[in-house]
Amino acid sequence: MKNKKYKILSGRWKVFLCAIFFVFALTFNSVYALNNFDVVRVGITDNKFQNVLRQDITLYGTAECNLCDKATKRIITKITPDTDIIIRQSERGLIITIGETSRLFQDVVLICPQGLLGVRGLTRKGLPALYHGAFEIVQKDETGFYLVNIVEIQEYLKGVVPNEMPVRFGLEALKAQAVAARNYVLTPRTQAYKEFNVVDSVASQVYFGANTEDELATRAVMETDGIVALYNNELILALYSSTAGGYTESYANAFSDTNTKIFPAPNKPYLVAVPDKSDFKPVDNDEKAKEFYESKVPSFDIESPYYRWSKEWGAAELKEVLEKTLPVQSKTGFVHPAVRQGEDIGKIKDVVVKRRGNSGKIMELEIQTSKGCYLVSKELVIRRVFQKDGVSLPSANAVFEKQLDNYGNVKLITVFGGGFGHGVGMSQFGAGYMAKKLNQPYYNILRHYYTDINLGTVPVSVSGTDVKQTFWAPIGRAQIVVTDTSAPKIAVMINGREHEFPVIKPVFHKEYKIDISRYIDDGFNTITFHAPSLGRSFNAYIELVEKYKKLQFCTSEE
Repeated sequence: MKNKKYKILSGRWKVFLCAIFFVFALTFNSVYALNNFDVVRVGITDNKFQNVLRQDITLYGTAECNLCDKATKRIITKITPDTDIIIRQSERGLIITIGETSRLFQDVVLICPQGLLGVRGLTRKGLPALYHGAFEIVQKDETGFYLVNIVEIQEYLKGVVPNEMPVRFGLEALKAQAVAARNYVLTPRTQAYKEFNVVDSVASQVYFGANTEDELATRAVMETDGIVALYNNELILALYSSTAGGYTESYANAFSDTNTKIFPAPNKPYLVAVPDKSDFKPVDNDEKAKEFYESKVPSFDIESPYYRWSKEWGAAELKEVLEKTLPVQSKTGFVHPAVRQGEDIGKIKDVVVKRRGNSGKIMELEIQTSKGCYLVSKELVIRRVFQKDGVSLPSANAVFEKQLDNYGNVKLITVFGGGFGHGVGMSQFGAGYMAKKLNQPYYNILRHYYTDINLGTVPVSVSGTDVKQTFWAPIGRAQIVVTDTSAPKIAVMINGREHEFPVIKPVFHKEYKIDISRYIDDGFNTITFHAPSLGRSFNAYIELVEKYKKLQFCTSEE
């Protein structure tokens, strides 16, 4: 890669300058929205990663901090390094105590321009939790407030990637994780709170802040700067999980619709079932699932400790488990008929799978008892119903087998399975295998798990003002994709040089592509789309152009 060292340094200067601007904006302009794709709002949970609503908290900065009033956008006071900032909720608002002085405020923002922000008593990976960006204290009501970390996305990803994926998986796997995580924070499947975009736990994706950053993971974030996965010119929902078990599942077969709650969900064409090995056939019935998950067929996931697993219950044990879990999961609406707390469901007669996805993932099963039959749907609900020692099943890629006593009653039920997590989209262990054993670059890893995607920058609309983007090109090949344009030509600045390109509207395609490979570098690049005159506009993004061929499974020896 030409000028690699210089380009990485340039990327770091870019992030540093962005951070300076970001602090200025926080202090004077209250830039808190994600619609510019520059920053993200993260709800910070407690040490158990459960509660996001707080009644009191103690903050501090590693350098001088500014406490700002969100409404007036002015600095209230400057605070010396490592000074406790005690915040308590009251019926009238926030009581903030610094030293011997207490004052009443509404929503406030804390920034530390030359250092990091911390929370007393909060740890991540056994270390004090420290954060880039700013803290905003957002009152819900008189019952409490939220601690929201407002942080530039690149800094956010540095605190995500090494905590979502083991760094031993290698640079290219970490790059794939960085792109998937960038997509996810920009287009999360759901947003449970209006006050912030994501939380810092597995409910969104794991974000542990600045104290858990890793050099190799940071490099992966920098060397995928600005890059997202796209389908039909839109950001994809880049789901991922630990271990798919050798065969990923289609989104529709694992999730319910986020709006209607109907299961199965509408299909997403880029999240379809993908086998690791080309000769794997769909595992969509009990016989095929038994053969697949009761053996260790070679696949990209084979090194995961959850590649294959088993659980078993005695009849009395399983009855006790189900009488605890079925009432809880009945509240989701995916257990029919619903089971009440304390209800006796009778003796377990059988567990019968009614429907499977292509990967063998259970979509519906029936629990047959002496008092009736209970239909359970959706993979997460199924996993949470069949707990062992208080822990849900690793996945719903499972096969149930029963043993009967001499009287024909169930004596023992065993489940054989594979994978860990929902199994939709990228498998993290699979990505690690592809990177380390198959020497695949990150873009091939992503294109294996997300069907028919392309990689590029976030599509932007250019009308009244110029739009600047930065991106990292692993190979110096890229093109501008222009869509929905009324302009006969577009003007851009690429790495400091001005260029003008005519736009020839294609007859049979809705987009026009302009090859800019000769103008970009291997590594870090900047481009500014200039707003056209006379009220014209266009939508555009940068698409990376990479060679790619369909992968065939091979062993590490090959």
